[in-house]
Amino acid sequence: MELDSGLTAWMLTSASLVLLMTPGLALFYGGMSRSKSVLNMMMMSFGAMAVVGVIYVLWGWSMSYGSSVGGFFGNPFEQFGLSGGGVFAEDGSAVIDSGLPIIVDVGFQATFAIITVALISGAIADRVKFSAWLIFTGIWVTLSYFPLAHMVWGGGLLSDEGPFASIASPIDFAGGTVVHINAGVAALVLVLIIGKRKGFGKEPMRPHNLTLVMLGAGLLWFGWFGFNGGSAYGADGAAGLAWVNTTTATAAAIGGWLIVEKFRDGHATSLGAASGVVAGLVAITPAAGDVSPVGSIAVGAIAGVLSAFAVGLKYKLGYDDSLDVVGVHLVSGLWGTVALGFFATADRGLFYGGGVDQLIVQVLIALVAIVYAGVVTLVIGLLIKVTIGWRVSEEVEVAGIDLAEHGESAYDGISSGRFTSEVKA
Repeated sequence: MELDSGLTAWMLTSASLVLLMTPGLALFYGGMSRSKSVLNMMMMSFGAMAVVGVIYVLWGWSMSYGSSVGGFFGNPFEQFGLSGGGVFAEDGSAVIDSGLPIIVDVGFQATFAIITVALISGAIADRVKFSAWLIFTGIWVTLSYFPLAHMVWGGGLLSDEGPFASIASPIDFAGGTVVHINAGVAALVLVLIIGKRKGFGKEPMRPHNLTLVMLGAGLLWFGWFGFNGGSAYGADGAAGLAWVNTTTATAAAIGGWLIVEKFRDGHATSLGAASGVVAGLVAITPAAGDVSPVGSIAVGAIAGVLSAFAVGLKYKLGYDDSLDVVGVHLVSGLWGTVALGFFATADRGLFYGGGVDQLIVQVLIALVAIVYAGVVTLVIGLLIKVTIGWRVSEEVEVAGIDLAEHGESAYDGISSGRFTSEVKA
């Protein structure tokens, strides 16, 4: 197959945009954290880049897109280290039917794996050992992310080749199940295993720098055009539709969130606007190429409203989701996945004359993703808890995790004499 240089350039650009999302997430989460733990929060994103960036080349691609093992995951040894079976030319010139070099697709997909793991970190801010996080990252991406990517995009159980396709073809354009439901469920399971921060619900734990939050949200929005637009696998009208839908849904979600805040709290906040950005981006991810621009307004606006209410559930139900990963990624990811049953075009969605088949399938794939991610994360989380342990000491948590775990602080004047001396020693 002859190389398509235009497609290749678009996909390399998209991959770079998606990679930028993880530093953007670090800023977003870092600003939402308390000043004594901002560096640790940002390091969890960069740690995910370090671990997953290596693992993906070794066995991540093969587990995601190799020959299927029972429809659950690809053979990890088939293309271990991006080799085997003559699939990859040594100079990276092997191309798929569309004219895209396979090595470019590897890079694009690796960035998805990185950001998915990094998303989870916001739920467990302020209280987790950095070493435990890195170990979790490597195991979880192997046992949860790669298999779900294979099930949905690699010809597995949740794809067009799976059992649900006899009802209707499952739709997950860019990662509603693989990325957001997967990460959101993992976040919920981990916060239940690890427990609450000291003082949760009793003392204020406000974002320390809303400017960083807004900047991070802007970078996430910018990078998301690669996330959704690149998932069209073409510099064409499908990518243009994904671009427009991504913009429109996100704008509508900001409005939905701010309206809830204004009527409920009396103020439309910058944190609400930034959170609305993420809720809209999450919701449109599975639907970006399969709804109309008008449909994307409804998807985004409803996501903003749902997540604005959902982030308060942690106080009512007593789980400490530090930076609202569950309320935003799980809730809006579920909504975006199920919403396709109503809004999918081409006579598939209920509102477009398609009947209930697509809705049934979207609910089913969401439920499978919830159960799978929940069980896998539970096993990994408990294993880490009973071996090396998840939590830093109470003293470290109170004084601030940055200095104890990383030997530095984000701002002058935030220090503890005891931990400073320990680090120097």
